[in-house]
Amino acid sequence: MKPIHLIHHPDCRLHDTGGYHPERPERTQVIVEAFKAATFARPIVWELATPSELSWIEKVHDGHYIRRIEELCLRGETALDRGDTQVSDESFDVARLAAGAAMQTVDCVLRASAHAAFSVMRPPGHHAEVAEAMGFCLFNNIAIAARYAQQAYDLKRVAIIDIDVHHGNGTQAIFYEDPSVLFVSFHQFPFYPGTGSSIERGRGLGDGATLNIPLTAGAKFDEYESAWHDQVLPKLLSFEPEMILISAGFDAHKDDPLANMLLKTSDFLQLTRLIGGFAEQSCGGRVVSILEGGYNLKALAASCVAHVDGLCGIE
Repeated sequence: MKPIHLIHHPDCRLHDTGGYHPERPERTQVIVEAFKAATFARPIVWELATPSELSWIEKVHDGHYIRRIEELCLRGETALDRGDTQVSDESFDVARLAAGAAMQTVDCVLRASAHAAFSVMRPPGHHAEVAEAMGFCLFNNIAIAARYAQQAYDLKRVAIIDIDVHHGNGTQAIFYEDPSVLFVSFHQFPFYPGTGSSIERGRGLGDGATLNIPLTAGAKFDEYESAWHDQVLPKLLSFEPEMILISAGFDAHKDDPLANMLLKTSDFLQLTRLIGGFAEQSCGGRVVSILEGGYNLKALAASCVAHVDGLCGIE
């Protein structure tokens, strides 16, 4: 029985966002503790994250932007973009670890050593654009992982499914004209960052390779499930991805302080099973997952356990 690989590094805690910031070191700490206390249907293998080479980050981000982030962190700046993305002098190095961990999830699955893989790292990434940090994100980890899967393993079509409550504007922007990456996003709308309407569907050769599922505040799992069957599954079937990457945000949980959705912990198990069921039929069950948001510590830890339970069930 192939194991689930979990990628983490204790240096996550060195990305210091200040005492009252919702994207805080305790987020990954409680997830790791919950995993170690849980019992799963498959063996669990822990891997220590290694930093991404800058050349891979440059597949997604502007080189000047990367150097500016490094310089600002080393200079002791504490805030980027509009001030909500807090940093410290260690943040650049930790962000490289998070990008590297995302790439490791791809290695684990495509080298056939793992059944599935989940990166339990911070800072998150899906708001980061080519040359702009925002929404607690420095580098777009899942976009880097997608490019890595394509260029290191010669995959022609990959799908990114973003279940974070906030729209993954950065991921969308990076692949908006790219027909080789299908971007699907479930999110509260209208809401931060203001993007993600249903009319945003890609541009040029990428027209139709973006599928936004904007949901109103108060949405429950049945609305996610209906959208999956009515919109997402047909799009995935026609696209025929060779791998699924999940932007795994858990801030659509009913107890999350930063959003207004009503998903329960068990709903993340069911949502993961929907994604995994498609992956079984389409791409040999090749699924990787990369942590994004989730800011109620108890709900986050429990939802991550449910998510990995769902990954264990992929055949």
